[in-house]
Amino acid sequence: MRVRHFTIPVFIPEEACPNRCVFCNQHRIAGAECAPSVDEVVAKVDEHLLTIPDGNDVEIGFFGGNFTGIQVEEQKAYLNSVQPYFESGRINGIRISTRPDYISTEILLMLKQYHVSTIELGAQSLDEEILKLSGRGHSAAQVHKASQMIRENGFSLGLQMMIGLPGDTAERSIYTAKEIIRLGAECTRIYPTLVIKETELEQLYLEGKYQPLSQEEAISRVADIVPLFIEANVKILRIGLHPSEGLLDNTSLVAGPFHVAFGELVFSEIWRRLLSNMVFENMKRNILTLTVAAGMRNAAIGHKAMNKAILLESFRKVVFEESAELKGFEYHADTA
Repeated sequence: MRVRHFTIPVFIPEEACPNRCVFCNQHRIAGAECAPSVDEVVAKVDEHLLTIPDGNDVEIGFFGGNFTGIQVEEQKAYLNSVQPYFESGRINGIRISTRPDYISTEILLMLKQYHVSTIELGAQSLDEEILKLSGRGHSAAQVHKASQMIRENGFSLGLQMMIGLPGDTAERSIYTAKEIIRLGAECTRIYPTLVIKETELEQLYLEGKYQPLSQEEAISRVADIVPLFIEANVKILRIGLHPSEGLLDNTSLVAGPFHVAFGELVFSEIWRRLLSNMVFENMKRNILTLTVAAGMRNAAIGHKAMNKAILLESFRKVVFEESAELKGFEYHADTA
């Protein structure tokens, strides 16, 4: 049986954040109003474990807000509540997400005692001007220092980034991605900036002082970034916000490039670019067999088979196959 990875998410919205970033209203984004109690955490973990077959890789993730900024006793209470799962082998690790300016030697020692294995930092950008315009309240230097401390203390490092923030450009997004790689992140998440109700960004948007990326622009920018991470073996955990109720029914979303299949659209665009040299105008060949890396077949075919449809304009038949010998966006094309 193939071992699969599962993360049981525990969301703690806006706990202990020292300020609110211009783009942030986590209650609306996640559909959560308050932090869960310890009993609610245990109930949530039990509920998820019932749906996960034995023998898989399972971790618990404390997401949202600023985990290491809440009272130390609260941190310990949350972490202690899930220790029995770790000790019994029902979970293999614990991850947290937090701010880079809330990392210290004392915090890291405490987290290690409770078997935390991965720390994700909401870096969002490594450009100083963008951080200031977004109201992040920390500097790029603090991201650098926290990242170094996390790695030196034996944790797996994750660095999250956003595109389309105030002051952002395609070049600045690429710079942030390259810095994430340079800092030694093992995983990342890429989020397009959305205008959410009851945020400072909404006011800037209504005043004409901020313009979100179009869906096409956002897809193109992330498509420029993803190959950098894949080539550097940085695991991309997610592309695009998880579709909460408030985003799906537009009760929270004001503007911006939200799509339930945003990540799929990005991978489709990357493959569209790669395969564009196989499109021949006024010429139809017989068969194209395209072999891609394992797990890349659906992405190469494209969202709603868009890439296959483009190729079928030049070939009477297109066949997609996978090979374990290929990696990333490598492919072989054979025509007959």
